[in-house]
Amino acid sequence: MYRPQVALVTGGGRGIGAACAVALAQEGYHVAVCARTESELDLVTEKVRASGSQGLSLPANLTKKEEVLRVVQETQEHLGPIDILVNNAGVGSSANPKPLVEFDDEFWEFTLRLNVTVPYWFMKAVLPGMVERGWGRVINIASINAKYPSMHGAAYTASKHALAGLTKVAALELAGTGVTINAVCPGVTRSRMNDLRLQYDAQRLGVPVEQLERESTPLGRRLEPEEVAAAVVFLASPQAGAINGQLLNVCGGRYLAC
Repeated sequence: MYRPQVALVTGGGRGIGAACAVALAQEGYHVAVCARTESELDLVTEKVRASGSQGLSLPANLTKKEEVLRVVQETQEHLGPIDILVNNAGVGSSANPKPLVEFDDEFWEFTLRLNVTVPYWFMKAVLPGMVERGWGRVINIASINAKYPSMHGAAYTASKHALAGLTKVAALELAGTGVTINAVCPGVTRSRMNDLRLQYDAQRLGVPVEQLERESTPLGRRLEPEEVAAAVVFLASPQAGAINGQLLNVCGGRYLAC
């Protein structure tokens, strides 16, 4: 019996996560979104429902494992089995940028927990069901910094490299089950978090923010969250079944290596 597929998007209150939730809903997926801020989630869920899909708003502190498990359980109870997991929740270097030798140990631990351990918990929770049903998609939102470093962003760079490794291991282990695990690596994308990073770098380098924004990609501009979401929607589709264990750059040509 046919049922609409269900997507769970973490960190779905704004930015790339919100764009992913809306884009998936527009393709007909029912979508659950989770993040800390309830008011932001409610706005995203309204857009999901306006597209004709079912939407579920789940405020949560994802740094607690019991909250991760609750989000998975409530999504399954209200919408059905999870077919697509988008691990987008994370923290960037802009929250506390410092040179490595001055780096804040608590912020290091927090970053690794949210950017790596939380996706690991979600994957452990949803993958058995996907394997049992013979179909599923996990899309981890990494970063171009999974491939090259960010100045004064040791925790962010390390965590995104780790997320890339987690993606590849899971993809290798589940190959042939009907489940694929990939990562999208956005470049400089317009968001509240990136606004702060540009402001920090502009002050550090003594140049205007507008100059950094123009130079952020060969396109002469930052990316828009919807442009990243388009790649996520494709990786979630049946047509992407042969793509597995890949780190897909969506960076406007800023990073041209493999």
